[in-house]
Amino acid sequence: MVRPQRTERPPVDSYPILIAIAGAYLLAGFVKGVIGLGLPTVAIGLLGLVMSPAQAAAILIVPSLVTNAWQMLAGGGLLALTRRLWPMLLGICIGTYIGAVLLPHSSGGQATVWLGIALVVYAVLGLCKVHFAVRPRDEVWLGLLVGVATGAITVATGVFALPGTPYVQALQMERDRMVQALGLAFTVSTVTLAMALSHAGEMNMSLLWPSLVGLAVAAAGMGLGQLVRGVIKPETFRLFFFIGLLALGAHLALRGLL
Repeated sequence: MVRPQRTERPPVDSYPILIAIAGAYLLAGFVKGVIGLGLPTVAIGLLGLVMSPAQAAAILIVPSLVTNAWQMLAGGGLLALTRRLWPMLLGICIGTYIGAVLLPHSSGGQATVWLGIALVVYAVLGLCKVHFAVRPRDEVWLGLLVGVATGAITVATGVFALPGTPYVQALQMERDRMVQALGLAFTVSTVTLAMALSHAGEMNMSLLWPSLVGLAVAAAGMGLGQLVRGVIKPETFRLFFFIGLLALGAHLALRGLL
């Protein structure tokens, strides 16, 4: 009986993989620049075709951290924003610890499917103009719970979107302030995810060049996307925001199934 030969993937710092990384992060950065999120979903989804999900998540750390910090620092009032969002930020740290240490054997594929479905449902509700609002007196306890769930889901899937994004959107901030708030939450998520990946032994020097390539092209794509966001109307931005969530959710669900 002849066994089929297993084709080994090229190393992550080889030229074909670096080209794939550049294309994935250019698109991911543009999406993030327009709607304020989507870099991990697009990048990990595309790179998952040529490398393991853990490698894709590890390469994500540097581009994600820099672009999220850029998004977070764009505009004033960061201290006031941090004071408002501190329960969710604290919850993200707790949830990441739970996901990395207490739930090491969770099913990442199944979690990805459910995350994608949840994003699709939320996007459909948004396109149907079903509005959610968080009362100020509920922001502490609800923000903490949302943060814990977001941190745990981030470890399982490498994606920062749920339930943090709907929660921030339900705070009913102005467009650019909402994008800045997402950048703040994603920055904390990126740092805690990096710590979780280091704990799992997924961070190493072979990821340096892929990370730098991803950072350079993601920054270029994000800058272009921000220019697009600056010239569109708030109603058009809202439409793009939810269509982007719908596409990202469908992509996640299909990736988890396949």
